[in-house]
Amino acid sequence: MRLGILGGTFDPIHYGHLLLAETCREQLNLTEVRLLPAGAPPHKTGKGITDGHTRADMAQLAISGYPEYRVDRREIRRDGPSFTVDTLTDFRAEFPEAELFFLLGADSLRDMPMWKQPERILELATVVAVNRPGLAIPSPQQVIDWVGDDFARQITVLSMPGTDLSATALRQRVAKGRNLRFMTPRAVEMFIIQHQIYAAGANSGDGLRA
Repeated sequence: MRLGILGGTFDPIHYGHLLLAETCREQLNLTEVRLLPAGAPPHKTGKGITDGHTRADMAQLAISGYPEYRVDRREIRRDGPSFTVDTLTDFRAEFPEAELFFLLGADSLRDMPMWKQPERILELATVVAVNRPGLAIPSPQQVIDWVGDDFARQITVLSMPGTDLSATALRQRVAKGRNLRFMTPRAVEMFIIQHQIYAAGANSGDGLRA
């Protein structure tokens, strides 16, 4: 089994997240991709983030009908901050024979040396970095500058088509009474409208997590 794990705040999930996941699924021949809504991201402590299960419900609507995708709620059920190394340790225990791929936006690599136990993360999973919308895929030298030569050799870098979308911009649009047509699946847009999520103002935080 080749299992992809895409963590994020997903507040809300949008087509940029989904295209990143599908690009990785195709190029890496992944058996399954888990969308992993963040519980209490340590780098976003104190920022307003929508309830975790609400974010997971939106993600579930977004992948409905695609059996290769699943929403995994383990982080939002966990008390306290969620660290990548702890989550990957859980996955390794649950899927001891699987090959794990941790998917993230390439710019998040800048912070990776400061994450909890980054060496252990690279032991548990293949780290796959994908270019952000509007940004070129990082060169091998850029990756070395960000994470160091030893880490860089263990990181896979992929390119995806550009989609200039962010969860922050979507929240701001809703707060201004504007629609999200063609930015997120229609089922997610209707869920946001029906439950009046973001209507009182935009929360802080964005989708692709560090």
